[in-house]
Amino acid sequence: MKELQVNKRKGEEDEEEGLGRMKRRWGEVGEGVPDIKLAIEELSQVKPEEKKVSTMAFLCVSNLLLQVIDKIGPTMAVLRRDVQSNIERLERCYISNPSVYYDLVEIMKKEVEEGTARKGESSSRAIVWLTRSLDFSVAFVEGLENDPESSLEQLVEESYTITLKPSHGWISSAAYKVALKLLPDRKTFINLVLGHGQESNTLKGDIQTLVSLLQPLLNEIHALLRGFRLDKLKSA
Repeated sequence: MKELQVNKRKGEEDEEEGLGRMKRRWGEVGEGVPDIKLAIEELSQVKPEEKKVSTMAFLCVSNLLLQVIDKIGPTMAVLRRDVQSNIERLERCYISNPSVYYDLVEIMKKEVEEGTARKGESSSRAIVWLTRSLDFSVAFVEGLENDPESSLEQLVEESYTITLKPSHGWISSAAYKVALKLLPDRKTFINLVLGHGQESNTLKGDIQTLVSLLQPLLNEIHALLRGFRLDKLKSA
């Protein structure tokens, strides 16, 4: 029994250390180029056949989204604030019991059973909105690749319309309409994301790999949200 408790504590410490390493690496990236390779590393460890949704991988790609939003600039402050607060809420839940909450399923299951999943500060609600924000990101980067003629404003608006807008109330929608008018041009944005010394072909390959790994994860999360009846949650 004592050995099991020791192993459990060690597992929790390893999970916390893993999150700590991830956060330190994001800190090292700082104002530099978004660390797509870190997100790819985490997503590559996800095994769909296990029917588990890695909280660490989900937090990693959510942090990557935060890095990209920073590159767009202060015009996306509304989205950035929402993403950051949801990341922090989910991190707090995860750290409270890493050996259980390493899987997003367990987080949502517990809150649904307690009747707290739909409440404003729930971790389940954080998962819902981070998932939708990642849907927006996938649609946006696919637009960048597939539609070289469209402006950044057009791509962001189209991505927003098919992902976030259906779940936003008029207050959130109005904030995004203002942000759209203040976006940088497409070339400036791509240069900001590339940084110095990175080839555009390398970035394109990394993004394609990231999307190919991320989309199955998002599909699985959407299925879970429907199963827990959390997929219809809306904002103000």
